Amino acid sequence: MGFEQLAALKEQLAKQAKEAKAATKAKAPRARPAAPTGPAKSVDPVVHAIARLQKRFPQAFPKNPDPKVPLKIGIFEDLLPHATELGLTESGLRDAVRTWCRGTRYWTSMVEGAMRVNLAGQGEGQVSQADARRAQHLRASRGARARPQAADAPNSKP
Repeated sequence: MGFEQLAALKEQLAKQAKEAKAATKAKAPRARPAAPTGPAKSVDPVVHAIARLQKRFPQAFPKNPDPKVPLKIGIFEDLLPHATELGLTESGLRDAVRTWCRGTRYWTSMVEGAMRVNLAGQGEGQVSQADARRAQHLRASRGARARPQAADAPNSKP
């Protein structure tokens, strides 16, 4: 077979493929898969609890990318009367507050002298020097745990 014959054969096969594709499109539209009846992935209940807190108390529990704010000491006791309204149990509420207050974003807000806020977002007290030092220590220790893993990674530069 010569190049001319191969080129003609290629054109013929491409034309047939195009016609077959057009014929299948014209026959019937593709059926879409049915929507899943349940959630594809289960979401941690703490995430749902935090979302409820953010919706009900946006000044005390701001959504990302807004920075977190230091919460007043005893905020959990202030939240307990709202637990049923939020659809949370005491332990679910406790887990949500505990998770909210753990993490670099919260620890960054814990600066000495920063205003602590109540559920309405109004100032109630300030971050003490001891609390600020503890937050700084927690941020540093989290960073120290992450560094050895990065050091173990192979260097991509030759």
